[in-house]
Amino acid sequence: MIRVAIANQKGGVGKTTTAINIATAMAATGWKVLLIDLDPQGNASTGIGVGTAERERSSYDLLVDQAPLDECVMETRIPGLDLIAATVDLSGAEVELVSVENRTQRLADALAADTAHDICFIDCPPSLGLLTLNALCAADTLLVPLQCEFFALEGLSQLLQTVERVQQRFNPDLGIVGIALTMFDRRNRLTDQVAEDVRSCLGGLVFESVIPRNVRLSEAPSHGLPALIYDHNCVGSRAYMALARELITRLPEQRKAA
Repeated sequence: MIRVAIANQKGGVGKTTTAINIATAMAATGWKVLLIDLDPQGNASTGIGVGTAERERSSYDLLVDQAPLDECVMETRIPGLDLIAATVDLSGAEVELVSVENRTQRLADALAADTAHDICFIDCPPSLGLLTLNALCAADTLLVPLQCEFFALEGLSQLLQTVERVQQRFNPDLGIVGIALTMFDRRNRLTDQVAEDVRSCLGGLVFESVIPRNVRLSEAPSHGLPALIYDHNCVGSRAYMALARELITRLPEQRKAA
């Protein structure tokens, strides 16, 4: 199973929207997908239609109580897409894990036995704490959503430093599969400038597909649906389908099970 962490310590950059829609796009192309919600806000769980009352087991149980993976996985209404939901308990997990031995490897250990899925996406919280660290230690590769604005560039440099430290200390095989430009607004000159700067610094690491600002992408979560199902023909959905196609070409050849 290929494990992809979707992380950026800056909030509001489209991490959860990207996680939900990329996971849905991959499921639609025949992959068996597992989406893990590691954000205490639980927006990825809500965004694919899993209400708070339905979350009997969560990523908190998986990390803190070391519950078996298959007990925490739940099916969603989307064929081929399974979820490990997040609950508000997760906000206490950072503190509870501090004194635990092997605290950065909890998620990696839990996922080691999974043979039911081809790919796993981990939606990280907007911070670089123990939850994100667990995701980076468990992941094969990292997908970074980046909002096209000036402050986003500063956050990116911090994230890249963190990735370097994780590679040195915990997970030498961690790579970056790509950087996805989100909230792209062609009417805004700053957007073009930021996109140009990111591409000149990071070259081929930046995906060609960009995710535009799109009302349908914002509306979809309130209906408990990924944008790809809410309105598969809107520009946002088409952009995520294009991004998923591009992502597939970048994944390790020998592990493309679908």
